[in-house]
Amino acid sequence: MDAPSLAGLRRTYEGQPLLESDVAADPIAQFTQWFDEALDAGLPEPNAMVVATASAGGRPSARTVLLKGYDERGFVFFTNYESRKGRDLAENPRASLLFPWHPIRRQVRVEGSVIRLPHEDSAAYFNSRPYGSRVGAWASRQSAVVRSREELDARYAELAARWPENPPVPDFWGGFRVVPTEVEFWQGQLDRMHDRLRYRRVHPGWVLERLAP
Repeated sequence: MDAPSLAGLRRTYEGQPLLESDVAADPIAQFTQWFDEALDAGLPEPNAMVVATASAGGRPSARTVLLKGYDERGFVFFTNYESRKGRDLAENPRASLLFPWHPIRRQVRVEGSVIRLPHEDSAAYFNSRPYGSRVGAWASRQSAVVRSREELDARYAELAARWPENPPVPDFWGGFRVVPTEVEFWQGQLDRMHDRLRYRRVHPGWVLERLAP
């Protein structure tokens, strides 16, 4: 059986025009509008985003993480500080986020600096998580090599027995906030003539620019 031709895999994009006159004055308000529309469209996990980081030496890596909060200060996610992304951000505290809302022919890209959340903020979120997720945060040495699935399961069982309820907050786990310097809104259009509007931080506000597709 012949493999499908990748050159022929394409879709026609057609959406409402994204015009400068129609968007909010700041990117957080515009993100809220689009996020609400992604929810209304029934997208599965619209808060799923690709987080791209790079080591001090410039070696890039990317993975999907869930957005767990945002406001005018930035976009928040939680992770193991000893994971690859945690180590990258300790060395090079900058990141790029991508929200790939393909069913509604939209993307949002965010670039900015990254700071750790205060411990009390991380603790408040950790204690709101389901019990199993809290034990899992202890059981997984995220990004480390493990010998087998059985080793992971045994580690989880050991910790669940130690803490049958209310596991404490690990000192190696917590939140990051991406403080945006650029936020781009992408709307698919016919003939690859997509709309791209970028908000660029110019203190104390933002400048709005159109980018060629």
